[in-house]
Amino acid sequence: MLSRQLSPGALRKAASLPAFGSKNALRSPRALAVRNASTASSSTAFESFLNSRITLVSVSLFTAGSVAWYTHLYGSLPFLAQVHASHASDEGLHPPQYPWSHKGVLDTFDHASIRRGYQVYREVCAACHSLDRIAWRNLVGVSHTVDEVKAMAEEVEYQDGPDDAGEMFMRPGKLADYMPPPYANEEAARAGNMGALPPDLSLIVKARHGGADYIFALLTGYVDAPAGVEIREGMNYNPFFPGGAIGMARVLFDGLVEYEDGTPATTSQMAKDVVTFLNWASEPEHDERKKNGIKAVILFSALTLISLYVKRFKWTPIKNRKILYDPPADKTH
Repeated sequence: MLSRQLSPGALRKAASLPAFGSKNALRSPRALAVRNASTASSSTAFESFLNSRITLVSVSLFTAGSVAWYTHLYGSLPFLAQVHASHASDEGLHPPQYPWSHKGVLDTFDHASIRRGYQVYREVCAACHSLDRIAWRNLVGVSHTVDEVKAMAEEVEYQDGPDDAGEMFMRPGKLADYMPPPYANEEAARAGNMGALPPDLSLIVKARHGGADYIFALLTGYVDAPAGVEIREGMNYNPFFPGGAIGMARVLFDGLVEYEDGTPATTSQMAKDVVTFLNWASEPEHDERKKNGIKAVILFSALTLISLYVKRFKWTPIKNRKILYDPPADKTH
């Protein structure tokens, strides 16, 4: 169609131009393409960087980390409304954050505090609260020796059987037994506490908002009710408890227990020790988990560096190779 639109003279005139009669006629489009590729290489690399999966994952992790960090510091995000099923005053006073010795990423439990905390639990808390998920053997190597735990277990009698005669019998406790509950059943527990059921303390730190901070603030936060607040008979005022009225009275007083290591048994010291013990009871694998986490970070960091080196070693010759095509010159003209 093009040949029909142009006259023969125009075609001969175009063929006689210098650009069509030399080797530059074949190389000029290639040179132009090279110049265009060099000018567009930076923009292409930038676009590929923006469209890469690594960039997407990095931005997502940075955003999620920023949101988590802000929420950890201030409790909520400023652009999200707080949704509550009840009034904010029903939740109780928010507990302050305390510098627990095991709070850091690389920190472990204070095992001397766990031992003292178990003493507080045994002499004060065990009269009402159970510890169903903790066996005597769990204390071995954490707060007590094997002989100490065996001696404590043998002080309690457990029902066992049947024997050869088909009768149940009582025997001294052993390491495999779980710590005995203070009441035989839930009804007995309610009857002994004016209808209130003392909760099991095995997972109490994990089951309460605020965790260890809330338990410590609750144990040390008993005060007189402010003016205008009425507390029913048999109830006690504690601003950290939701609603303010709690059935459990204050149980920790200065000098209530006598520590074996001579530590002064102040109210705050006993609360700190028993909360540390309950925190361990809620998460006995805490120290081992952090230890394994450090090992995993070191191992996977080394594997990541090795993988990056191998990737660069394998792909550098492929990515940096330069392929040129020089078409043969037409020697017939």
